Parts: sequence; C-alpha cells; structure tokens
Amino acid sequence: MENKAKAILIDHYGGPEILKLKEISVSAPGPGEALVRHSAIGLNFIDVYHRRGLYPLPSLPAVLGSEAAGRVEAVGPGVAEIAAGDRVAYAGGPTGAYSEARVIPAHRLVKLPEGISDPQAAAMMLKGMTAEYLLRRTYVVKPGDVILFHAAAGGVGTIACQWAKQLGATVIGTVGSRKKAPIAAAHGCDHVIVTGEEDFVARVREITRGEGVPVVYDSVGKDTFMRSLDCLRPRGMIVSFGQSSGMVPPLEITILSTKGSLFLTRPTLMHYTAKREDLLACAAALFDAVLHDGVKIEIGRTYSLQDASKAHADLESRKTTGSTVLIP
Repeated sequence: MENKAKAILIDHYGGPEILKLKEISVSAPGPGEALVRHSAIGLNFIDVYHRRGLYPLPSLPAVLGSEAAGRVEAVGPGVAEIAAGDRVAYAGGPTGAYSEARVIPAHRLVKLPEGISDPQAAAMMLKGMTAEYLLRRTYVVKPGDVILFHAAAGGVGTIACQWAKQLGATVIGTVGSRKKAPIAAAHGCDHVIVTGEEDFVARVREITRGEGVPVVYDSVGKDTFMRSLDCLRPRGMIVSFGQSSGMVPPLEITILSTKGSLFLTRPTLMHYTAKREDLLACAAALFDAVLHDGVKIEIGRTYSLQDASKAHADLESRKTTGSTVLIP
C-alpha cells in the first residue's frame, strides 16, 4: 500500500530556485525500515551541497534533507529498535527529509526523551551530534583549552561554543558581521572576532599571547582555511568540517610540517555515528547536554516546507543565525 506525501524533489542540480513542492508516493516500510510522519525538518548546509551537486546524490530525481523529527506510523518486518507511535528524530542516512513522510532504515532513528520537542530535535540532531563528535571525540576539549571556532553564530557554532564553554574551554569565535557578534557572545564565546573588520590571526595570537590555539574548528573552508593554520600552536589540529565559502584548494602536505607539525582532519558525522551504538551514545550525550548542562538550542527562523527555496537562499547569503527549521 502506498501513501502520498508532499516533498521537495529535485531532478537536476542548481540554485535555490530548483526547489519545488511536488507530490510523491511513499511505500510501506520493508524489512528493517520505518515509516515516519514528519512534524519538523532541519535545514543544514549539507542540503545546499547536495542541491548544488557538490556532494552528488546517488541518483536523481531525489528528495533533499538529512534531518527531521516526527512520529513512527509503521515499522517493517524485523524492526526491534523502535515501534509505531514512538517520537523519533534522525540525522544523516539516506536523504529524504524534505517531505511530509518518508521510509527510512529504522537503525538510524533515535527515540526522543521527554523535554525535547520535535522542533528542537529537528534543529539539533545533525548540528548537535556534529558538535558532540567535534568536541568530545575528534579533538577532546579539556578544561583550560583555548579554542577557535569559526561561524560561531551559526547552527553548529551556537551549540558547540556553549558546549565547549561547559567543558571548561575559553572559546574564541568568529562571525561574519557585527550584528552576529552578540549572538556568539550569548552562546559561549569569551572572545568574538568580526572577520570583516579584524584580522582573526592577529587577534588569536594576541588573545593567546603568541602561543596559538590547540585546535581550530573550521566549517567556512576556502576563505579561512590557510589563515586558520596560522592560528595553531605547534602540533595543533585543524578540524575542517565544511566549506560554506567554497572548497579548500589542494594542499601541499609539507605546509603542515613547516607551520608546526600540524594535524589535519576532515571528519563527517556519518563516520562517527556509523555504528548504532555510536549513534545512540552521541545522541544521549547531546540530550544530556541540553536537558541538564544548560546547552540551549536556538531556532533562529522557521519556514514552511514549500518555502524551502527561500530558506536555502537565506542560508547561503548568511542571513540565518542558529538553527533553521522547515515545517511540513
């Protein structure tokens, strides 16, 4: 039996204008699958990369979206992880979140605890679990560390900077405009640098008294990567986890040696949550941080699903702050 649902379907790569609301068929869940009715959908920069074709999708036409929350309507044979009626959320896995309902592998779903609303979950799962693996597993942030986090007023940044502060770090955050500076300051940043007005390398060196930081978290990419290396102390680590300004140019590997025997990693959430036990541990740490450690999830703006093109345009032009949620 098939159901009908409205979804954002693309049949070619391009700009925000290609995002159109269409009706699709949603099949009954097969073995190991669940049918989820969405109540809130997360907007993320990876959706832009998919839409542009920077990260090509397995096939076209395709439904965009990697994060959502809702309720399980049915499960297929062999599903033990969740049951019909459960409130769930997910981040990663097969795309298809920009829809009223979808079928998804059940092992990618996480049950939501009381105290976490569906819009909160859609705003926090991908960004919050990204913050978890960045701060607690890629480079383990320790009390007394001074760290640099680019795009501190963005969706990942507002969560990660609060969390890093809770872990005992001194947080230096960069923002792209002065109006975003108070947002970063209110979300864990001890020092806020406006990149259009200040030389962030000079400021980091000033703040650290010339020593540099042990880690830079950089999701901006082309515009910041090379200068981020100059913010690191010897044997420091640059964590490149996005490229909102464009792809990082090819790198001559010896530059890591000449700038101080630096470490470089390009992690993804999918690799850090590929095993279900890692997914559940990551989500549990996030829920605990939000429910008990004072990490606030800020929904900067909400759009209807049919206005996904407007939401993408605003995200790309850096008009959004915090997390953005689409409502089907």
